[in-house]
Formats: sequence, C-alpha cells, structure tokens
Amino acid sequence: MKTIKHILPLILTLVICFIFLGATTPLENEIVPLKNTPTITYNYNLSPYIPDEKVEEFITENYIFLDRSYVGFKEAIAFKESQGKYTVVNALGYLGKYQFGASTLKLIGIYNSYEFLNNPKLQEKAFLANVKRNKWILRRDIKRFVGHKVNGTVVTESGILAAAHLAGAGNVKRYLRSYGAIGFTDAFGTEIESYIRNFSSYDTSFIVPNRRPKAKLL
Repeated sequence: MKTIKHILPLILTLVICFIFLGATTPLENEIVPLKNTPTITYNYNLSPYIPDEKVEEFITENYIFLDRSYVGFKEAIAFKESQGKYTVVNALGYLGKYQFGASTLKLIGIYNSYEFLNNPKLQEKAFLANVKRNKWILRRDIKRFVGHKVNGTVVTESGILAAAHLAGAGNVKRYLRSYGAIGFTDAFGTEIESYIRNFSSYDTSFIVPNRRPKAKLL
C-alpha cells in the first residue's frame, strides 16, 4: 500500500501534464505563428533585370515575402533596383543596394563612393535620408494627390516616394501636377507610373520630412 501511495501522486502529475500538453498542441492544419520568424525571405538567384510587369511574379515565384512596413517598402525597392545586393554598380554607374547616383549622394552628405559601396549601414542611412528629403519636396503633392487616381492608378504616399527614388522628386511633381501627361522613363525603360503602382500602400507615415537630411554614421 505504501508503494501505491507513493506512485499515485506521480501518476496524477503525468496525467495532468498529458492533458495540458494535449490542449496546447496545435490541431492539424492549424496555423500557429512562430516567434522571432523573419518577415523577409530572399532567394537572389534571379535574372539581372526584371521588367516592371514581372516584378510581382518574380517576388511570388522566388519566395520573397515582404510586409507593408517601412522595412518592406525599402526592401521591395532594393529588390527591384539591385536584387538587394550592396556592392552592385550598374552600367550607368549607379551604386549599391538602392542604386544611388553620385550627385544624389552628395545632397545627403556622402562624397566617397568607395566607402559608400562597402558600407551597408551607410547605404541604409542614405536611403532613409533621401526618402526624408523627397517627402519634404513632395509634401504638398502627397497631401493633394494621395487617394486620387492618375492614369488609372490610385496614388499612395509610398508610391510617390518610390517614384521619387526612381525619377527624382521634380519629375514626380511634374507627373502628378500634369495628371500623368508629363511622364518620365529611365534608361532601362522604367516609368514613374510603374513605381507608383508597384510600391503602393506601404506604411511610410513615420518618415519625417526633412529639407536637408544627412546620412551619418554614429
């Protein structure tokens, strides 16, 4: 009897643990969010140039998953510009993950192209600084055009900022204020309208407009 008395509490404990674990085990086909799972997944084994109309298809087929945050916004642009590679220099001399021109870099305080190309942190700061600058230049156009259609495309703030990265804020301003009559096409045939469409509805609301931002490492 003593043996049973000693074993009984152990058995009860095991039964309770089994019931508890069974209640918390996911059911078949139940989707359970994983902790600390990266939002973004990449596969960079892609062609060097992706036509605008194929961007969404490539993203889907090559397992690139982006949320609609600022991180998703900048990584989507990086994917289109360079497939997210920091050391890329294209045929026209544009540099890095976001394909900056030397003249734009000077506007945000970067004068050494070699240092920029080999410093990922500086490239990320440069992107944010340039977005702040473009948002300041286009602040009135953002207020005026967001939510309206231009050439059949609904305009969003992130779409405007992405287009400014492609074409410069001045060209985006002319495009919007002419209601799409004055367009812009870069050397690879990419149009402002495609960036407004492909990079719409990301959350860029936290970005504070800044007339003269500088990209500096602490």
